[in-house]
Amino acid sequence: MSDTLENLYAILTKRPADCVIGWRRGVAVHNQQFLLRISAWRNLLQRCAGGNFALYLDDSIEFSAALIGAWHAGKTVWLTADTLEASNQALKDSVDGFLGEFPPDCAPLQPTVEDGGQVGTLTALDRNFPALVVHTSGTTGAAQAIPKRLSQLSCEVATLEALFGPSLGDADIIATVSQQHIYGLLFRVLWPLTAGRAMHAHSQNFPEELAQVLALRSCVLIASPAHLKRLPEHLDWRGAVACVRAVFSSGGPLPLDVTHATGKLLGQVPIEVFGSSETGGIAWRQRTTTTDESWLALPQVEWRIAEGEDLLEVRSPHLADAEWLRVADRAQAHDDAGRFLLNGRGDHIVKIEEKRISLDAIEALLAASPLVDTVRIVMCDEVPGQRQQLAAFVTLTAQGKQQLADAGKLKLNQTLRALLIGMVEPVAYPRRWRYLEQMPVNAQGKTTRAMLLSVLSLPDNRPREPQWRVIESNDASVKLEVSIPVDLYYFDGHFPDAPILPGVVQVDWAIAIGRRYFVLPRHFRTINALKFQHVIQPGNVVTLELTHDSEKNTLGFRYLSALGQHASGRIVFAAAHSQE
Repeated sequence: MSDTLENLYAILTKRPADCVIGWRRGVAVHNQQFLLRISAWRNLLQRCAGGNFALYLDDSIEFSAALIGAWHAGKTVWLTADTLEASNQALKDSVDGFLGEFPPDCAPLQPTVEDGGQVGTLTALDRNFPALVVHTSGTTGAAQAIPKRLSQLSCEVATLEALFGPSLGDADIIATVSQQHIYGLLFRVLWPLTAGRAMHAHSQNFPEELAQVLALRSCVLIASPAHLKRLPEHLDWRGAVACVRAVFSSGGPLPLDVTHATGKLLGQVPIEVFGSSETGGIAWRQRTTTTDESWLALPQVEWRIAEGEDLLEVRSPHLADAEWLRVADRAQAHDDAGRFLLNGRGDHIVKIEEKRISLDAIEALLAASPLVDTVRIVMCDEVPGQRQQLAAFVTLTAQGKQQLADAGKLKLNQTLRALLIGMVEPVAYPRRWRYLEQMPVNAQGKTTRAMLLSVLSLPDNRPREPQWRVIESNDASVKLEVSIPVDLYYFDGHFPDAPILPGVVQVDWAIAIGRRYFVLPRHFRTINALKFQHVIQPGNVVTLELTHDSEKNTLGFRYLSALGQHASGRIVFAAAHSQE
């Protein structure tokens, strides 16, 4: 199977025309349709000069067709994790064109009716073909361009099928991560295509939708730690337990409590995969009934600890050559069975005024505070004439939020900075502090340095509310037109590539408007029948309908537009006699 990607088109043409390649919003996409889309993309790109093209598509089925079509047109595909202006500008210096869903100023190409054609016979690809250039997500620094030959990708796919394939059978592939990153590309696109498993075209970003999709038929979930941490316990996951055959997680360490919680909710303890864009897959683990934190190398992957240091070195066919590659992860041997432990990143060391500063150490000191939920420390971009400085990005516990509300930001800054006195050099005290509702994450569930730095430049006067216009109102109900600002504060990090209005904000607005028009008890009790059907995006205009039942102490809400119902629910407040 190590040459499957080189012969993937031939493999696809041998499958029945009505074979289901994937599912798009519940509708099956058949093999014949898919082959025609490959042909259309190939025909388009054969007319294009140049050999390097950037590709960005949310739909993983169309993405797959574009990718295979580009390869058979002799084009190297460049992947980017987002379509932000800075990312696009960097790509313009390296590529000859853009494919898919880039902004208009990139002049992205899409096949037209004239590009359609018949399914033909295409020759196998050269295994040394420069198939891909992956842009890293930049979690610890600037993004890098990493080339991948087709043989490297083929080897990874073969390894995954040999190790995990027998237990998956014909399961559908459902993902919360994007194929624009190497993890999503392999697990969500290339592996399913070669193994004949149907992929779901769109990411499942909402837990309510995820719970429903996972209960449809036998399936596998491709996720990240950020997504698994947010699986709500109150949803009905019984259908998922019956259908989910495996859960994969990659992109960062998965806390042990989340591992066990996921196992209880979905019936499968996650299989964690350790690797990077540069190295490909390195190792895996599945912590079922043990607290063992060690990792086992993937087949054909060798590892060792760098002599005189504690950094991991690897050698495998997933790499560009047969040499040992030192990675930035600290590690130690665990046992005679060839397992190893990871001890954090080795590249979280920065120099400020010639002093070596451990960002991990600062984060650990702050994270120990009962006021802090999560924390990230990054080096600010250097400004000529100014001293280098660190910035702290913090999400707070309930206690921390209360202190911020009572004492203010300056006092909280001082409280947290005091934890560092005598523990780190004074030059390592963060000079800039940002308190976030949640860490911004990209489609891979990662918080990148660039995303955090962008928070620093955001003005504090961005709108927190939409524009309200009353349509009609009476004693028991009110209807308002809601115009969503494109620069609304709450779009930050939710999500970077496709901002949508968080559900918690929609509920908060409903309560706030309800209090303006009705006499509501002070204390919130619960929300019943909460549903989120359609996302609300920047610039949307929707209608908010509120209905108040004073006897039951409830406030019903619905967000509507021409698309249908976006969200609805019934908020229950504590009766006056129970508010003590």
